[in-house]
Amino acid sequence: MHDERRRIEERAERLHNQRIKPALYAATVPLDIAAWQAPGEPVPFAEAAAAPYEPFATGTPWGPPWGTTWFRMHGRVPDDWAGRRVEAVIDLGFVGDWPGNQAEALVHLPDGTPLKAVNPLNQYVPIAHPASGGERVDYLVEAASNPDILANDFAGPTPLGDVLTAGDAPLYTFRRADLAVLDEDVFHLDLDLQVLRELMAELGEHEPRRHEIMHALDHALDQLDLDDIAGSAPAVRAALAPVLARPAHASAHIISGVGHAHIDSAWLWPIRETKRKTSRTFSNVTALADEYEEFVFACSQAQQYEWVRDSYPKVWARIQEAVERGQWAPVGGMWVEADGNLPGGEALARQLVHGKRFFIEHFGIETKGVWLPDSFGYTAAYPQLAKLAGNEWFLTQKISWNQTNTFPHHTFWWEGIDGTRIFTHFPPVDTYNAALTGEEMARAVHNYREKGGATRSLAPFGWGDGGGGPTRELMERARRLRDLEGSPKVEVEHPDAFFAKARAEYEDAPVWVGELYLELHRATYTSQARTKQGNRRSEHLLREAELWATTAALHAPGYAYPHERLDRLWKTVLLHQFHDILPGSSIAWVHREAEAEYARVAQELEALTTEAVAALGDGAARVFNTSPFDRAEVVRTADGTPVYVRVPAQGSAELTGADAPARPVEVAQRVLDNGLVRVEVAADGTLTSVRDLRADREVLAGRGNLLRLHTDLPNYWDAWDIDKHYRNRYTDLLERDSVTVVEQDPLIGAIRVERSFGKGSRITQTITVRAGSPRIDFETEIDWHEAEKILKAGFPVDIRAPHSSAEIQFGHIQRPTHTNTSWEAARFEVSGHRWVHIAEPGYGVAVINDSTYGHDVTRTVREDGGTTTTVRLSLVRAPRVPDPGADQGRHRFTYSLLPGASIEDAVAEGYALNLPLRSARSAGAPAPVVSTEGDGVTVEAVKLADDGSGDVIVRIYESRGGRADGLLRTGFPLAGAQLTDLLERPLGPANTHGNTVPVTLRPFEIQTLRLTTT
Repeated sequence: MHDERRRIEERAERLHNQRIKPALYAATVPLDIAAWQAPGEPVPFAEAAAAPYEPFATGTPWGPPWGTTWFRMHGRVPDDWAGRRVEAVIDLGFVGDWPGNQAEALVHLPDGTPLKAVNPLNQYVPIAHPASGGERVDYLVEAASNPDILANDFAGPTPLGDVLTAGDAPLYTFRRADLAVLDEDVFHLDLDLQVLRELMAELGEHEPRRHEIMHALDHALDQLDLDDIAGSAPAVRAALAPVLARPAHASAHIISGVGHAHIDSAWLWPIRETKRKTSRTFSNVTALADEYEEFVFACSQAQQYEWVRDSYPKVWARIQEAVERGQWAPVGGMWVEADGNLPGGEALARQLVHGKRFFIEHFGIETKGVWLPDSFGYTAAYPQLAKLAGNEWFLTQKISWNQTNTFPHHTFWWEGIDGTRIFTHFPPVDTYNAALTGEEMARAVHNYREKGGATRSLAPFGWGDGGGGPTRELMERARRLRDLEGSPKVEVEHPDAFFAKARAEYEDAPVWVGELYLELHRATYTSQARTKQGNRRSEHLLREAELWATTAALHAPGYAYPHERLDRLWKTVLLHQFHDILPGSSIAWVHREAEAEYARVAQELEALTTEAVAALGDGAARVFNTSPFDRAEVVRTADGTPVYVRVPAQGSAELTGADAPARPVEVAQRVLDNGLVRVEVAADGTLTSVRDLRADREVLAGRGNLLRLHTDLPNYWDAWDIDKHYRNRYTDLLERDSVTVVEQDPLIGAIRVERSFGKGSRITQTITVRAGSPRIDFETEIDWHEAEKILKAGFPVDIRAPHSSAEIQFGHIQRPTHTNTSWEAARFEVSGHRWVHIAEPGYGVAVINDSTYGHDVTRTVREDGGTTTTVRLSLVRAPRVPDPGADQGRHRFTYSLLPGASIEDAVAEGYALNLPLRSARSAGAPAPVVSTEGDGVTVEAVKLADDGSGDVIVRIYESRGGRADGLLRTGFPLAGAQLTDLLERPLGPANTHGNTVPVTLRPFEIQTLRLTTT
């Protein structure tokens, strides 16, 4: 047979695109349009309905950036359209190939009922099959003119990312608003051709099935009458029916397709726009569910459900109905799809608690899995937290973006730092916005790494971020791909059903131990430093408020625990942990609002803590310690006088001073010495020596606290990425304006270093040593005006450390300091929480921080044979996309060097730096709510039970990485204790002896105890 592939394929392409697709609508009539531009922010429907409208014509520019234009549309169905499928077709002037992040609209009926959204790939609004002609159509359409922030493909910054700088020039030109008759034969022919042509293109040229499809297309298109596309479409479909009916091979890969619409809770749009995006997409989804009974839609993020419930009650009611029918699947069980690395341990626990409770309360459904396709790597604490919240599975996708190494599994058991394992899937289709194309189906099969052991994978399909979710075209694709030779089988089903089947066939799946590190987007540990600082401070203020509110509830008659206020504040913090807010990868508007929100949260939490402490009575000045460790520290009185105090863990002490350390702080020129450490500051402001006087050894192997300014222009994702070549070009900041002794007291010694550099930037650092503590603090103020730079602070330490240890949620993770393999080399920038620790047998050093997450650890061998291990904190960046002003302006934070530190010391000082001792007046000294005995037994949270019972909830964990046996002692009469899951549901009784509870913890184990008072 002659080779006619080119002729046939080109013929099919032209006829499909130029003749069949344009014939989808058999007839059209224009709608009459009037418009009203809403001033400022979006307005409610009632206000828009009462507004004055002016005539509007297609072809007219509309929509300033971030504006809202309401269109009133009306028309009448022609009499001769009776019984046919009539739709309104609205094109707002859609641009580009991204269906999200541009113009979109919600269509309302005259009574305010949301009907359906209009999106670039979903432009129709159904009017069903009118029984007779003449039906009147009236709509009020709320159209958002959101700008396409990334339209220039990262070529440079744009002012469009904030309403304050975006201007008011119209962004779009309105194209059409018509009533139209959908020709259903042509519609289905279009889908037949799409599926077959795409399948054909993916099959090998040697495969008979490819040639069978090709010749079937050729013969079928012979039936197409170019003068009567609609009339001949049934004949073409009939000719294609046999080739579409050929069943898939028995060994065909099985894809569980689930409708999805990944909607970032904020990113290239502000939170207020996400609220509207959810209403639009959810309107589309519920409308599609009415049309396709097999449709299943998986939707995460309880926060988005709450927005719709509160602002769009009619859409909410439709969601509830779809859930009852089994067509809508709440998944994920988290308040938002949070960043996978940066939230603190208790915050991740609360993400799961608040999310799962919402779905239980409103739908009677307990979600079974964690749904996090788009976060930028995943902490090794997740398996345990997920299981403790009652989850059975975990789903991710983003690891497919790895820059260097290909992840070796798609279905596997993920083992966390404590040994907990959770069944995990990573869809080989490599997207969470699948369109069920032939290319995607082939990719899923080609990528799938479990061949021979398992047979199925999952594919979330639908347009996200305002694209409107799944469409009827995607559902039609799924129907055709259900059992089609040459393709994997597509089954539309609930994710729980997929995971149950996948686990049943692959119980012995391989195991991945430790973090799921994303070899990309490493700059998200640093970008938008003020947002990250707001999160860190909020997490610790919430801990303080809950502890002291619990103390007051137990000891202060008449004090009412502020359940509702704390719940609201937690949800605000959890929202801002979304994986494009906390990582610093959103537009300026988002981060401007986040910083303001964190300030409001801090103010309210400070007030809550003050109220709780005041409820204990107004008396002597006392110092309150929220940390889970006893502390002996220098604090200042109201007039600034330093005082040395000893305060028990989670307790208080009078601010009258304790026995001061035997050795005061001595300050001589540029030397600080407290008998534990001696710090020498060079004339250039760096540290020339840090001598650990207890161990009689020099800590540094080079300039300490060396500030290095690197050029930082990644290959593509500016705010997200830091690429390895940043290390090749830098300037060490050795010029200084001044080095001055600013405090010389027996309890405190401090030297201030001031530097100016770059484009008007300025750094002021106060190096402080306090009596009785080996910790050296670097209180830092930066006025930052650089562009495309990153600033790091380095500590070269004379230690041969085979690995570094970095704190993560409820424990720590070890990472090699060598680069033997590409996996280690790819971890050139990593994340940690309050501390990083390096050690050799017998000696260690920790670097501690109060708001920094990104860091790197490297080692070199010196000419003298010794090894230098260098820890460098990433302090601040200056990306220009998507926020041209990212990180510009003032920053204030503290980091510390802790010589001679064990892991236990790092844990304790990490808490101490992040939970400063609090001074207040209190009449009494109530016993701490709980205290612990036993190394490694660490209290993470103390609160009252969420059910209002008055029970005390205590969350503890093992913090060293070893087994722990100890006691939990209560400061109140104890009637009983239970072990619970994260949702405070009983798992079993805990033994008690008087007011103590014996505890046994495996390495990094988390336990939640419910304690009942008498």
